[in-house]
Amino acid sequence: MRKFDAIIIGSGPNGLAAAITFQQQGLSTLLVEGADTIGGGMRTKELTLQGFQHDVCSAIHPMAMASPFFRSLPLETFGLSFVKPKYAAAHPLLGGETGILYHSLTETVQALGPDGDVYRRLVENVIEHWDELAPDIMGPLCLPKHPLLLARFGLNALRPASWTARRFSTAAAKALWAGMAAHGIQPLTNWTTSAIAIVLSAVGNKYGWQIPVGGSQSIANALLQYYQSLGGEVQTDFWVEDIRDLPAYKVLLCDMTPKQLLQLKGVDFTNSYRRRLARYRQGMGVFKVDWALSEMTPFKDLRCQEAATVHLGNTYAEIVESERLGHLGRQVDRPFVLFSQQSAFDRSRAPEGKHTGWAYCHVPNGSTIDYTEIIENQIERFAPGFKDTILAKHSFSPAQLERYNPNYIGGDINGGVMDITQLYSRPILALNPYRTALENMYICSSSTPPGGGVHGMCGYHAARMALNEHFGVVVKR
Repeated sequence: MRKFDAIIIGSGPNGLAAAITFQQQGLSTLLVEGADTIGGGMRTKELTLQGFQHDVCSAIHPMAMASPFFRSLPLETFGLSFVKPKYAAAHPLLGGETGILYHSLTETVQALGPDGDVYRRLVENVIEHWDELAPDIMGPLCLPKHPLLLARFGLNALRPASWTARRFSTAAAKALWAGMAAHGIQPLTNWTTSAIAIVLSAVGNKYGWQIPVGGSQSIANALLQYYQSLGGEVQTDFWVEDIRDLPAYKVLLCDMTPKQLLQLKGVDFTNSYRRRLARYRQGMGVFKVDWALSEMTPFKDLRCQEAATVHLGNTYAEIVESERLGHLGRQVDRPFVLFSQQSAFDRSRAPEGKHTGWAYCHVPNGSTIDYTEIIENQIERFAPGFKDTILAKHSFSPAQLERYNPNYIGGDINGGVMDITQLYSRPILALNPYRTALENMYICSSSTPPGGGVHGMCGYHAARMALNEHFGVVVKR
């Protein structure tokens, strides 16, 4: 077997990004995937009935649209296209109000009424200067390229979302803010949770929360085809348990979590590094349900049918309590549910006249409780009659998600909790968190900065470091 310049284990968005970054430099690479198809969290399958295409994991991709790396690639040439629903997100309340994140700062501010100016002050700087801020926000902790802009962002971003919520006066604005912050999958009282809400809101206003035509697998397919057009090689159906089974290589990049790295055979990590990896903390898990539906979901507020994502958690107080209980390892009876109906915007997802439904909620890591009915009950609160539209369903518990994708430890889709102690110091606190204790082995998963999401930036940064340290190639960030 010939020797490769780099082998990348794992074909999720970060593994693909690392492989592409290497291949763009004309080096020889091999992308290794254990499953029979590439994609990691970007896969689309018939999980319920024939003709119903469900996104197995990720579905809506605000950070893919905002990723400097993804935006630098000619993915449209390889068949990738997105559809933009009328609204990025909708957050209905039982009292009748609905918070709306529009694909426009002006419209969002107007809709928030007395809270519009507060919202503007939180996100306007990020929207206007995203191109300058993105490399710092979506990268490792290092000397910022635009320190003043980053400092201005940090003044708001470092605060707990619960503190920032006090600046809003209306129930709809508070709830919309809580739903954005809850994407961080941690208590809203944690430091830096405002950063999650600010960035997701800002990129929603700037780029929109868009849906890939044909499903999330379309993103993976476009990345793969671009990689192969550069001469990259792929091997599927190859679960790597011992790195000595791999062909020869100069550099190894692993789209894996610390737990998986520790389980790899043939790796001579120092005891000190092993102890540091073992201290890495996982976050809450998720419980996910997909439905084949007979019709559109009958939301009380029909605007929810036109939103890419619907946040179902009712009030700010309910969402705060839901995330707090999940973090403490307790059952949540009225969880914060993220819901999408991609078939409303992409007719290829379901047979004519039928629809798909996609939802998940945050649960204690490794929870064994079946949340299917709990999630359906939460949807029913805001869309009476939803249960009557169900033709078939498929559920993923945290354990099942981990079996499907070993990176989801205990159902943790963020690759580890993204609180202030692990936001940039993931998996360890180091100037180069991507390099392991072996000088030619790197970790490029969401367990490195900037963390979870379909954006490829973890893989891109890991590849940049490896290229510089082993091949003398400098790729500007």
